[in-house]
Amino acid sequence: MKLTDMFLAELEREVAATRNSVARVPEGKNDWKPHEKSMPLGYLAALVATMPGWIDAIVNQDEIDFKAPHSYQTKEFGSTRELVDAFDRSMEKARKALAGTTDEHLMTKWRLRAGEHIISEQPRYIVIQDNFTHLAHHRGQLTVYLRLTGALVPSIYGPSADEGKF
Repeated sequence: MKLTDMFLAELEREVAATRNSVARVPEGKNDWKPHEKSMPLGYLAALVATMPGWIDAIVNQDEIDFKAPHSYQTKEFGSTRELVDAFDRSMEKARKALAGTTDEHLMTKWRLRAGEHIISEQPRYIVIQDNFTHLAHHRGQLTVYLRLTGALVPSIYGPSADEGKF
């Protein structure tokens, strides 16, 4: 099996759970956070909604430099509808990037940097796999935030207390 096919299949397996999580983010609570050291709900929800689109940058750019002008920055959205729409756009970018690349290209190096400081430099396929893990981590955080704000928690890899038993 080609890496691109494997990543496209993995992306599709995560669509429903991630979309359902983003769709349950309560409006008007972007500033809410469970602890002073935690990220605000609006930022976390935007991060989860847009992370699949990072695959486009991993495939089509050689690096991201957080200190560069106009560098990638997560921006909060004003409504749940905007979050869901952002997620859908993010998924389309990821699908298109994966469909348009080759396994050979995914073996080439990709960098994450902050100016002169190299944060990470690895083959693209490893960065993409790490992106899936990173997304699952933040989606898990988001479901905790949903529970704590009184929103319904969707089923992810099995039923949630809000969606019943088998």
